[in-house]
Amino acid sequence: MQVSRSNMILAGLASIAAIATFFVTAEAENDITPPVVTADGVTLTDARAEAIFAGGCFWCVESDFDKVTGVVETVSGYIGGELENPTYKQVSYTETGHHEAVKIVYDPNTVSYSELVEFFWRHIDPTDAGGQFCDRGTSYLSAIFPIDATQQEIAERSKAALETSGVLAAPIVTEIEPAGTFWRAEEYHQDYYLKNRIHYARYRRGCGRDRRIADVWAGEKLTQSASNAGHGS
Repeated sequence: MQVSRSNMILAGLASIAAIATFFVTAEAENDITPPVVTADGVTLTDARAEAIFAGGCFWCVESDFDKVTGVVETVSGYIGGELENPTYKQVSYTETGHHEAVKIVYDPNTVSYSELVEFFWRHIDPTDAGGQFCDRGTSYLSAIFPIDATQQEIAERSKAALETSGVLAAPIVTEIEPAGTFWRAEEYHQDYYLKNRIHYARYRRGCGRDRRIADVWAGEKLTQSASNAGHGS
């Protein structure tokens, strides 16, 4: 059967297109970035993960976590209550069930969730059942809000280890609760410690946060000092 010249040209173009598609597909497959598996055993598709902690005044929690290498963003907000779109006035002056909390966005290749939990413990008073420092009431209660089963296990294991360590002079009352909806706080609360440095510094000092933290964790420092002395003898 005679094949026309036009049909031959079309067949040739189709072959070229098929070859080009093959190479493009192969190259794309080679460029696929393998998933990231963190030290906590969490598989991620990118280099960002989230954690949520309540440690009293969210201005202070933001300030503390922003100093951690690997933390790329902190967001003040509310979590734990049933009210939708809560406001600062509602959370602070009525019983909504919400906590002042901070969402931590971090690079799991630089800092692990386990390390964030350990940092959190040592920047709050885990033995305070009435709030945190000078801030009293349920909205200021400390809590950890795991966002998945892996974080839940890590937080519970960390709490259990701390309870049996004997470092703290009183029982731990910080709750571990599965995270619900996190509501972003009003914009003036975000990075408050940077926007209002003088007022923030005065508040933190007057609230006695750092003095109380030093007292609460004095037992750990004594234990570490004794351990170091023992190794040196």
